[in-house]
Amino acid sequence: MLLEGKNALVTGGSQGIGTATSLELAREGANVCLTYRSHESEAQQYADEIREMGRKALAVKCDISSFSEAEAVVKTAVEELGGLEILVNNAGMNWDGVSWKMTEEQWDRVIEVNLKGYFNFTRQVAPIFKDQKYGKILNITSINGLRGKFGQTNYSASKAGIIGFTKALAKELGGFGVNVNAVAPGLIETAMLKESEARDKIIDMAMAEIVLKRVGQPEDLANVVAFLASDKARHVTGEVIKVDGGQYI
Repeated sequence: MLLEGKNALVTGGSQGIGTATSLELAREGANVCLTYRSHESEAQQYADEIREMGRKALAVKCDISSFSEAEAVVKTAVEELGGLEILVNNAGMNWDGVSWKMTEEQWDRVIEVNLKGYFNFTRQVAPIFKDQKYGKILNITSINGLRGKFGQTNYSASKAGIIGFTKALAKELGGFGVNVNAVAPGLIETAMLKESEARDKIIDMAMAEIVLKRVGQPEDLANVVAFLASDKARHVTGEVIKVDGGQYI
């Protein structure tokens, strides 16, 4: 197993990519703390699944845009798991609208969650990883942070910000044995997509771009994150790995 004896914190672990990542890290041997905001029953269910694998697990409610709540979650994770070596910044949101109609609230909330939320958790783990001279930080961004998307200036800006954040952080922490990388998914078939009234239209538009002609699954992201969180990727840092079936090409 790639992550035997390691402890991981995954934000937004009660749905989609966060759930798949939490479970995959556990399969590879890690104990996992996952956060949720509103899907408590699902979060507790996945924590139970991880415990059934023989790992430690806990699910903690948190608004990642709150600095103090992030601080409390990290403290709890360290105490309950016995340490921390891996952070996966995954939780996020979108609130779409064209720029000439977007409200200040739409802009502020997406930036607070998607960008400030990543800083909040990273700020808490960075001193831990620095002092122990070991750590893995994985930031989930998006190909739309690389290319932009119509109707998503707020979302695209937040995801582009994560890329700059990742590269700067890799430079700051690299001398202390900490790897920092970003993973940029294209279209992934999460529960939110499956339940969307526009599912078929969204998939058709994406399939016109995806060269592998398949819709990505949360597990496709989770497998890459697990690799980057392991010492198999010890010489990889500051990178943005696209997991998009060639959608960006």
